Amino acid sequence: MLTAHSVKILKSLDQKKFRQKYNLFLVEGNKIIKELANSDYETQEIFSTNPESLSFFKGKITEISPEQLRKISFLKTPKDSVAVCKLRKNALNKDISRQLILDGIQDPGNLGTMIRLADWFGIRQIVCSEDTADFYNPKVVQASMGSFLRVNVVYENLEHFLKNSARKNIGTDMSGTSVFKFNFPEKFNLIFGNEGNGIRPNIEKLLDEKLTIPRFGKHQFTESLNVSVAAGIVLGQAFLGSLLLINK
Repeated sequence: MLTAHSVKILKSLDQKKFRQKYNLFLVEGNKIIKELANSDYETQEIFSTNPESLSFFKGKITEISPEQLRKISFLKTPKDSVAVCKLRKNALNKDISRQLILDGIQDPGNLGTMIRLADWFGIRQIVCSEDTADFYNPKVVQASMGSFLRVNVVYENLEHFLKNSARKNIGTDMSGTSVFKFNFPEKFNLIFGNEGNGIRPNIEKLLDEKLTIPRFGKHQFTESLNVSVAAGIVLGQAFLGSLLLINK
């Protein structure tokens, strides 16, 4: 039964402090929930306007009305179901050869998109600074489109982490080697900075290489690329280089 108290708790999960207090986060939409069922995440309960569509799920399903769904959903256009899941603390995997490093990414949509990109390109781990947007933010979960289930996202002191890393530290910058002329090493940390300020000076000092995406357009009004767009371009080039080497 979806009580007023339950609605209050579920709506509070848009804030990190309440996600931590209740040890819960939300996943919306049957498509992602279906993937969730095959993951290591524990689902406490599902609220759905169409329980018959969730026959694969063996746990507790509560049928609700579309109006009730709108009360607990964080989407402008709510989908069919909302799953209430328990948080899980991910552990750092030190054996990953290629990973993304995010220094102060604030926009949840950007983080979710970068998780999805990592999944697409086979990047199994993202290491975030401690002030990067929360992995369990509803907007992050939604933007990742289920990829959060397959990419290990951890939060670390980046300065300490990068100082002790055996991989090449490669960062994006407005000045540097063109990404289209750079030969990526076999093992690397690919670092992206804050949307407005870029990579912090103390992290920039630890870079072995700086890359830039050259502008081909003639107009100068676009000062920079969205960080998740930049990540897609750089990752595409990194793996194109690997493919060319394999096919030589």
